Amino acid sequence: MAATDAPPAPGTAAARSPGPRRVLGLAGLAAALAALMFASITVGSRTVPWPEIAAALGGSVEGFDQAAVAKRVPRTLLAVLAGAALGLSGAAMQGVTRNPLADPGILGVNMGASLAVVTGISYFGLASATATIWTAIAGAGATAVFVHVIGSLGRGGATPLKLALAGAATSVALSSFISAVVLPRNDVADQVRSWQIGGVGGGTYEAIAQVLPFLAVGAAVCLLSANGLDLLALGDELAAGLGTRVAVVRTAASLGAVVLCGATTAVTGPIGFVGLVVPHLCRLLVGVGHRWLLPFSVLGGAALLTAADVVGRLVARPAEIDVGIVTALIGAPFFVYIVRRQKVRAL
Repeated sequence: MAATDAPPAPGTAAARSPGPRRVLGLAGLAAALAALMFASITVGSRTVPWPEIAAALGGSVEGFDQAAVAKRVPRTLLAVLAGAALGLSGAAMQGVTRNPLADPGILGVNMGASLAVVTGISYFGLASATATIWTAIAGAGATAVFVHVIGSLGRGGATPLKLALAGAATSVALSSFISAVVLPRNDVADQVRSWQIGGVGGGTYEAIAQVLPFLAVGAAVCLLSANGLDLLALGDELAAGLGTRVAVVRTAASLGAVVLCGATTAVTGPIGFVGLVVPHLCRLLVGVGHRWLLPFSVLGGAALLTAADVVGRLVARPAEIDVGIVTALIGAPFFVYIVRRQKVRAL
């Protein structure tokens, strides 16, 4: 397993770094997210006069303009929830594996969830939202285990490079399986093809209500694992010597991350690179300690996905670009930068 930067030891100058600055940073990120949410509600592919926007935000849905604004509200909420879940799951995966390239998309977890959902829809009549979410979580979990086992084979164990290669190869294979499942089924092909791109345009209050309990549980598990992830960064042997149940912490954090990305994928389709980009940017602000990194990743992921959705609606007006395409355009160059800069040796 790859080495990682350890969190500062208690009593050191780094450990005494001023908390108020981080609190202000968290507040600033929350304010930026609020501004992006307002922009997401008020700006779109269709220009709506301000009086119509105010009326729609007040609960009125008379006329096409007000209905358009009202539809943006659940879309914005879904973007916030999905981005927060993906940012948090990426940070947790990187902490568990001590792998700078860990991301639900790169490791194939999202694609595993997608294959499970597509197979369930095509051959088992999967229809209810709750069943779809459970199926996606199961597919994500099975893929995460498979990629880790493959990446652990050979000398050196699960290095960042081997995990990234195993995840990339698994993603390609699963994508081919999805095509093989969908091609004979013309009745579901259009629905699956649109969902497979990854987007929040179909967000509804009903979908949010269905997925919210899963996201809450996954987020709680990941956030409660923060101290354990800090100790894992010291190495398994030292963490065990300090009284940490290494297997329990790693399993719990991994499970929380899988629930987050699986449930999100069930509702939005596979959206990549959010869990890669956000934790790296947040480390530049708050360092490697997970007690601060995880909350920052929550807000950072929500802000990034909301901003990507707004950009996707504006750059091709009056058409739209799905948020999964926008995040790929942002994340792919960032992935190459990380590989070149860190040479995939360490976090």
